[in-house]
Amino acid sequence: EVRLVESGGGTVEPGKSLRLSCATSGFTFSAAYMSWVRQAPGKERGRVARISPACTTTDYADSVQGRFTVSRDNARAMMYLHLSNLKPGDTAMYYCVKGTNWRERGQGTRVTVSS
Repeated sequence: EVRLVESGGGTVEPGKSLRLSCATSGFTFSAAYMSWVRQAPGKERGRVARISPACTTTDYADSVQGRFTVSRDNARAMMYLHLSNLKPGDTAMYYCVKGTNWRERGQGTRVTVSS
């Protein structure tokens, strides 16, 4: 059974940073593309970052390019998202997703950016 558990969300002021973590189990993590997807209230979800199995390729949504960094530790089956220079528009629930299959996601961790 695929299991994904996010953590690290919280409420921060604009300009601050957070690091989100995703603990995984139940599949061969080191062979899987992994993504972070976010959804704000009343808005469609959108992918913010993706990372290839060997970390050789990452890509980001234009809105977070240069501020967010995705990484992974294949030995620990963990994925991370470092969020810096946070803006109110980054407020959303952030989900860890196996590949691009929305059905294989965690429960999410909430990020709120507010002064």
